[in-house]
Amino acid sequence: MEFMGKKVLVIGAGISGNAVAKIAKNMGADVTLSDSKAEADISYNMQELRDAGIKLVFGKQEPSLLDGVDMLILSPAVPVRIPVVQEAYKRNIPVTTEVEVAYNLAKSPILAVTGTNGKTTTVSLLGQLMRTRYPNAGVGGNIGIPLCEEALKAGEGSCIVAEISSYQMEASNTFNPHVAVVLNVTPDHVVRHGSLEVYQAMKEKMFANQGPDDFLVLNYDDAKTRDMANRAKGKVFFFSRKEILKEGAFVNNGWLTISWNGQTCKLCRTDELKIKGGHNIENALAAAAAAYLGGVRLPKIGESLKAFEPVEHRIEPVATVNGVPYFNDSKATNTDSAIKALQSFDGHLILIAGGDDKHTDLSEFMELVKERVDELILVGDAAARFKECAIAAGYSPEHIHEAGYSMEKAVEIAHKIAGIPQTVLLSPACASFDMFTGFEERGRVFKGLVKELLK
Repeated sequence: MEFMGKKVLVIGAGISGNAVAKIAKNMGADVTLSDSKAEADISYNMQELRDAGIKLVFGKQEPSLLDGVDMLILSPAVPVRIPVVQEAYKRNIPVTTEVEVAYNLAKSPILAVTGTNGKTTTVSLLGQLMRTRYPNAGVGGNIGIPLCEEALKAGEGSCIVAEISSYQMEASNTFNPHVAVVLNVTPDHVVRHGSLEVYQAMKEKMFANQGPDDFLVLNYDDAKTRDMANRAKGKVFFFSRKEILKEGAFVNNGWLTISWNGQTCKLCRTDELKIKGGHNIENALAAAAAAYLGGVRLPKIGESLKAFEPVEHRIEPVATVNGVPYFNDSKATNTDSAIKALQSFDGHLILIAGGDDKHTDLSEFMELVKERVDELILVGDAAARFKECAIAAGYSPEHIHEAGYSMEKAVEIAHKIAGIPQTVLLSPACASFDMFTGFEERGRVFKGLVKELLK
């Protein structure tokens, strides 16, 4: 991708936008970075970008921002429907994304993972697996690390592991990973995309440019992802937790197994994994499959699967207080993810849920709450609706506790009522923006409060 002498406009002063602005500037572009927020409302220090000679524009984005612009680069949080982007399309100004810039800068193959749930765990594990062969492998994208920076760091003769969200694909057109992984598709981000169908289409854009020498790893157990094989242009490699496949990655008599091109190899037993739950078996199978297709030797895959520790905020053990274990699953920002967390435990849960409500259907989630949750503690904007739906599902109102907008109060309630053999689990089934800057802050506040109980 050529930046020298180009006039580039970057929209969105977040991690990705700031990173790609600096890279474009370093490569000789005249760069303007714009964000519709006031600078005081942005959580990043913008002085480094000013010092680099990047022009910063905050507040209302006038059409004049596009005057003379050769390229518009969008941060993931910026939807294509906003007026300044639509105006760029009308002017035939090329619109691209930070991940597409990364793809064009990359000199090594990209292994990309998408899906509604499980992306970060799978990408973290896949990165660990790939580094057994390529110590300089890059790991970035939606995981919170700019992919363009990781692509440059990896250089030649390595690989880049990317977590890809539907947001990142919305304005991408040429992105083409050598290995693409789709974990699952369940209702999420419908407000951004308008419908589940459009949301799925954004997921499928990730492998739309593949060719016959590329690979598409798909979850055989998920009907939507299994059907994607019909639109694949690369070689399809299925993984399954429930079926023994003729070819692919699967579980056979408790062993994670890969079978491909007439050869079958056992990797490790499911009970040797340190990550909990059936969904994490699926994540391990997906990562193992991608690593194998990316050139990692099978014995190394088995060793790394057994060594991998839980990712922060994904059913993460925090502490045991008076014999009661506490787990942080703050990354469960939708009901499907929270359901997977509840299924990872045998019951006797004290569940902290709620937050910034996505208004998805709660019926399946509340049925599982009724089955496995002893006490339900609700927080945030979603508390009233969650309470109403829990009672409608037959959950006893006597076991519902409301903590308002206070995680401190939620942990206090949990500590007061918890006893052996119960487990306290934060798995909100909601976004976090009504109370926190993101699920990471929510999880770390929860962990800090739990650790205070040990003092």
